[in-house]
Amino acid sequence: MARRIIECVPNFSEGRRAETVAGIVDAIAAVPQVAVLGKESDIDHHRSVVTFAGTPEAVEEAAFRAVAEAAKRIDLRRHEGVHPRLGAADVVPFVPVVNSSIEECAEVAHRLGERVWSELGIPVYFYEAAARREDRRRLENVRRGGFEKISQWVLTDPEKRPDVGGPMLHPSAGGVIIGARKFLLAFNINLATADVEIAKAIAVKIRASSGGLPHVKAMGVMLASRGLAQVTMNLTDFEATPLHVVYAAVEREAAARGVTIVGSEIIGLMPAKALAMAAAHALRTENFDERQILESRLLGNLID
Repeated sequence: MARRIIECVPNFSEGRRAETVAGIVDAIAAVPQVAVLGKESDIDHHRSVVTFAGTPEAVEEAAFRAVAEAAKRIDLRRHEGVHPRLGAADVVPFVPVVNSSIEECAEVAHRLGERVWSELGIPVYFYEAAARREDRRRLENVRRGGFEKISQWVLTDPEKRPDVGGPMLHPSAGGVIIGARKFLLAFNINLATADVEIAKAIAVKIRASSGGLPHVKAMGVMLASRGLAQVTMNLTDFEATPLHVVYAAVEREAAARGVTIVGSEIIGLMPAKALAMAAAHALRTENFDERQILESRLLGNLID
C-alpha cells in the first residue's frame, strides 16, 4: 500500500524567544514518523511557523504535543506583535500531500480539536475545509478582533463562541484555530518606505476581499526592526494567482505611490511548482508543464 503523507504548518505566537520555539520544535520532532521540514520566526510579527509532515496519525499526535507545549510556554497577556492572533498555538492547518485527501485532513482536525479541549482545556475553532459553520470557513472571519476582543465577546455573544469547549477562552493560551486546506503560500513584500499607510493602501488594492486579485489575502504592517513597511500576504491558490502576478501587482501599486520594493520573502515551505511557474514566466518559457520539474517526477515515482 502506498504511504499516506500529510503536512501540518502551525503558527505560534512567539517570534522572539528562541528557546520557546526550540521547545515546541523538539516536542514535534520527538514523535516517530514525523519529519520537521522547517521553522521560521519573525520578531516584528512576533510569530513562528513550523512545517512538519508524516503519516496522518503521527502528524496528529505531533500537532497535539506542539499545542500543549505552546500553551505551557506562551502567555498572550504579555504578547504583542503586528500579526493578528487568537491563541498561543494560533492556527493549526493540515494539508494533504501524498495519497491523502482534504477530507481526511478535516477528520484529523476534528479529532485534534476534541482532544485539545478535553485534555488541555483550550477551546477550538474550525476553519476552511474543517469548518462546522460556513461563516467560519475563512480564517480572518474567525480571528477578527484577536485574543483581547474575542475574550470579551464570547461572554455575551453566542455567535462568537468556540466550536469546541468554552465559552470562555483559555486565560493565557487563548483559543486554537484548527483546519484543513490546500497548499498556501505566505508571501511578504518589503517596501522602501517607513510609511505603513502605503503598505495598507496597496494591501486593500490587491486583496480579493476588496475586488483585487483572486485568492489573495493581504494587509499592510510595519517592521519596526527594519524601519520598513511590508505587504504581508497569503496566496490560497497559487496556480490561479501565481507569485509573479502578485509581485507585479504590488510593484505596480508601489510605483504609483513613488515607492520601490526592497525585497520579498517566502515564509515556510512551498511546492516546487509555485517557484517554477514564476521562473517560467520570468524566462518567458513557452508551453511550460509541471512534469518538466525533475524533483516532482522523482518524488511521484519513488512514493508510488
